[in-house]
Amino acid sequence: MKKNLKIQLSILLSLIICFVGNISSFSNQCDGIRDKMLRMHVIANSDSTEDQNLKLKVRDAVLLKGKEIFDGSVTVDEALDKISPHIDMLEVTAKEVIINEGFDYDVQVTVQKEYFKTRTYDNSVTLPAGYYTAVKVVIGEGKGQNWWCIMFPPMCLPAAEAECNIDDVLNYNENDIVSNGNKYKFKFKIVEICEEFYKKIK
Repeated sequence: MKKNLKIQLSILLSLIICFVGNISSFSNQCDGIRDKMLRMHVIANSDSTEDQNLKLKVRDAVLLKGKEIFDGSVTVDEALDKISPHIDMLEVTAKEVIINEGFDYDVQVTVQKEYFKTRTYDNSVTLPAGYYTAVKVVIGEGKGQNWWCIMFPPMCLPAAEAECNIDDVLNYNENDIVSNGNKYKFKFKIVEICEEFYKKIK
């Protein structure tokens, strides 16, 4: 009886070790994905129809004004150095839109590490939860629904001329993860729980 119990415990322990190892490997691959993605995040003042419409107008103006910067070629590593010198210009552009639309909200544009939950973009790419480098535009109190996209590799920049797509940036395993969200749904959830816990500690 004791022998059978030891065998069962050994099998259980082996399964736990395999599971933890598998999740750890998946988490490391998610780290690789986060490190290679540059995101844009525009947050509305509130969820009112007016504020949500304003959010989209500010987004369009910022992207248009910064079209030479946001051409799809700015990588994560370069983002801070290439975009930061133009922050004032982008904020002025956003502020002009806000005033012209009859609002007096403040607006802030930054390049920073920001936490995102697991998100699927354009029904084709699923990004794991965690901290990403992002161009963040906050309008007013920033309490409304947000708009986000992937700036590098360029997936939300129709005018982008950079000859780079997601397959060129991610390795085979990383591509498999982002392209098959349903396949990894459980693992995405585990990673999100761990990242949420890390976020609270941080």
